[in-house]
Amino acid sequence: MTAYFIQAFIYLLAAVIAVPLAKRFGLGSVLGYLVAGVAIGPVFGLVGQETTTIQHFAEFGVVMMLFLVGMELDPKSLWAMRVRLVGLGGLQVVITAIAGTAIAWWLGLVWQTALTVGLIFALSSTAIVLQSLNEKGLAKTEGGRSAFSVLLFQDIAVIPMLALIPLLALPELMGTGGGGDDHGSFNLVTHLPGWAHALVVIGAIAAVIAGGYYLGPPLFRYVVGAGLREVFTATALMVVIGIAALMSLVNLSPALGAFLAGVVLANSEFKHELEANIEPFKGLLLGLFFITVGAGINFQVLAAEWATVVALGLAVIAVKAIVLLALAWLFKIRGSNFWLFALSLAQAGEFGFVLLTYSVQSSVIAPDTAQILSLVVALSMFLTPLLFIAYDRLVLPRYLSAKGEERDADDIEEQAPVIVAGVGRFGQIICRLLRANNIPMVVLDLELEQIENSRRINIKSYFGDASRSDLLERAGIESARMLVVAIDDRERAVHMIQHVKHYYPNVWVLARAFDRGHGYQLRKAGADDVVSETYHSALELGGHALTAMGVHPMRAKQMTWSFVQNEKAHEDELFEAWQEIEGGISFSPRYGELFMKLEESLNSAMQQDWREPERADVPIWTPPDKSEQ
Repeated sequence: MTAYFIQAFIYLLAAVIAVPLAKRFGLGSVLGYLVAGVAIGPVFGLVGQETTTIQHFAEFGVVMMLFLVGMELDPKSLWAMRVRLVGLGGLQVVITAIAGTAIAWWLGLVWQTALTVGLIFALSSTAIVLQSLNEKGLAKTEGGRSAFSVLLFQDIAVIPMLALIPLLALPELMGTGGGGDDHGSFNLVTHLPGWAHALVVIGAIAAVIAGGYYLGPPLFRYVVGAGLREVFTATALMVVIGIAALMSLVNLSPALGAFLAGVVLANSEFKHELEANIEPFKGLLLGLFFITVGAGINFQVLAAEWATVVALGLAVIAVKAIVLLALAWLFKIRGSNFWLFALSLAQAGEFGFVLLTYSVQSSVIAPDTAQILSLVVALSMFLTPLLFIAYDRLVLPRYLSAKGEERDADDIEEQAPVIVAGVGRFGQIICRLLRANNIPMVVLDLELEQIENSRRINIKSYFGDASRSDLLERAGIESARMLVVAIDDRERAVHMIQHVKHYYPNVWVLARAFDRGHGYQLRKAGADDVVSETYHSALELGGHALTAMGVHPMRAKQMTWSFVQNEKAHEDELFEAWQEIEGGISFSPRYGELFMKLEESLNSAMQQDWREPERADVPIWTPPDKSEQ
């Protein structure tokens, strides 16, 4: 037992030391985990043969990640991305596999082994790419969405690959696989005929979808009724683990099954609670997986074959990048996204280790060849964070400069009592109101198009990043009375307010929030006034909805006013409870209780009428009949 504690301590200590250092130097957490693995494995020899076993366990982090990704989508979103999912993803897998097969055959491998190698290197690292895209805020860009489509198709493509590899077995390699942990020894489909295998697979997928849709909500309602956070967490883990086990039993990708379940639960009322409970496990397991990749590098083989490994690793990245660039051009992915798409997917993936092991067991790849190829997979994954750094520091500045987005900020010719950061659809209305009342202002924005649009309607605007302290100083923040934060970047808005409130506490800060949680973050940062971008428009439309259903217009106005007052009355309590959630209590009973209290008082406020309906002198109002207009 002591040995397990020591090993766990070593892995965690390596992560605690290496990852913050990597983040501090702008290298990203993934590279930090990989370096930590190299340090405790090949360099200092603190971990041994258990690394491979831990890696199989840590791969479950990829399953959890795909479950969470699925919860961010829904069937409509998947249908909308069908062209890129099938077209872009399908072409990437096929063309890259053909290129890899041709190169492997040219290097002297028999066609069966060459084809398997091509399939293995057609896959990319879902774990590294999605983690890096989310970390750098690139997941919602065109390049990020296209990369996700390809990764999703690759995860689906693993299924036919697993079915094909045993058919390529070489007689001369029979018995060299060691028999070890037979990939297909514990499943329901090993000895079934083809038609029965297909039926079992379809049945398993149908069970995941139907179970998520019909059984998921009642199950979670039952568990929530217990009021125990740990039981809800256990239920969430049980669901994901159960789906992974079911998929493995029918020889399917556990990650694919988890993704489907996530899509089914995307519109569930428990979506956010599920995400909050699974996210820490996902992050920890993914980090552990990256550490095992670094720790699993065999330095003896690497020292003996370093030239071959490095050459093949760079060749894999170069060939995949060329294929991806061609596809990006074909699918009209332009600008910096053109390079983001290619550089992000130019590595081999974690499924490469799985397929290599399976190929050795299936007598398709010789064990000594598999050792070299596993090093090539690990090296390409190790270099991926460096490709993202190259994108950030070499590619992106060039395109930003070309678009004028990172040109020198405009010279600010004047200072004013009001500084407006962001002049998009939200900030523009604020500027028009201020201008109409002859209130001087300095307007800053990073989008040239928005600046030009504002100047067309005679709102004098300057190009520049308002979150930069030097630019704020040039705009007169020291003597300003008010700062309006209406930029689209959530994190930048929070950091800007923290900076201003720390150095210029007398400046009154008004901020636009995207939602309730972001509003709380802005308030915690020091914003004096926070308004959700959709709050008042939703109230206005809600009032129209009441009127359309027969409520008197004045009564509808009174109801919406009561709604606002009720929210304000409980605002401080909800904010305090939310801080518990930010502090790590993801399942905060207090926040839920307060929210229900808010709903009850809202219902009570709605029942209080502003007049006596029985008075005969007050006419009864009926909504206009649209059919007569």
